[in-house]
Amino acid sequence: MLKQLYPFGDRHPQFSMGRFRLNGRCSRRAGPLRRWGRRIGPRAAVLAGVLVLAACEGGFTLTTPDIERTWSQAIVVLPAETATAEPLVARMSSASAERRLRVIAARTRLPVAIYLHGCTGVGNLSFLKELAATGVVVIAPDSFARRYRPLQCDPKTKTGGRNLFVYDFRLAELTFALERLGEAPWADLNNLFLVGNSEGGVAAALFRGDVFNARVITQWTCQGAPLVRGIGAPESTPILAIVRENDPFYDVRNTPEQQGHCGAYLAGRPASRSVVLTAGEVHDVYNEPAAVQTILDFIGRHRR
Repeated sequence: MLKQLYPFGDRHPQFSMGRFRLNGRCSRRAGPLRRWGRRIGPRAAVLAGVLVLAACEGGFTLTTPDIERTWSQAIVVLPAETATAEPLVARMSSASAERRLRVIAARTRLPVAIYLHGCTGVGNLSFLKELAATGVVVIAPDSFARRYRPLQCDPKTKTGGRNLFVYDFRLAELTFALERLGEAPWADLNNLFLVGNSEGGVAAALFRGDVFNARVITQWTCQGAPLVRGIGAPESTPILAIVRENDPFYDVRNTPEQQGHCGAYLAGRPASRSVVLTAGEVHDVYNEPAAVQTILDFIGRHRR
């Protein structure tokens, strides 16, 4: 159903190459490429063939809907198998992730945290690893796995508000991830958490579903235009919000309506709090060990 609601790329004539998909897998048949090669030249056809096969190996095909790509190319961080090992970091469709998830499913179900990255993609993985080390499967859908995915922000000028439809993209990606989790034999659906950072924090704040034990909103103020302002989570959902007081993205000279913090919307929400970091004039809050520990403790308290 979601493929019908969010087809984005797969119906566009520019990207319609269904010949390369066969029974849900990539076709290695040379016929289509030979016919295409006569039109674009042999060298270009060879290059196209390499790109097609590379896409196949990456867990998606040229006909894979954009929304599905955000899941298959999601970064997944899995708890280490032993006390001395490191958490596994891989793409959802990779053989290593699939193998480890099969092992987990055969033994138990684990809590899951969906991490929604910021406006330029997943950056530092340290926090995701620290969260996974507590026994949580961390999944970061990759919004930039889409064929068409412009930036909503300009990291150089520290401003946002471009391509506002991206906010709808992020909510769709979250919904799709939840659908996939509903089919996952390794996911403990009684222990779901949502962590949204910056642009992803907007989606974490506005998502109206009542499926998460708790939510974390980082590097976002919950302020601004009606499109992004406020919190849509059920009032019974505990929320932790963390932002810097002097975050340059919310400087009045850059975004005149986004000053403040999410605390303005937390009244009446049990076990919720807004943390404002007074030190530093950077966007990142995950470089503060105390902030990271606050998040880990918050999620730990709300595990069932």
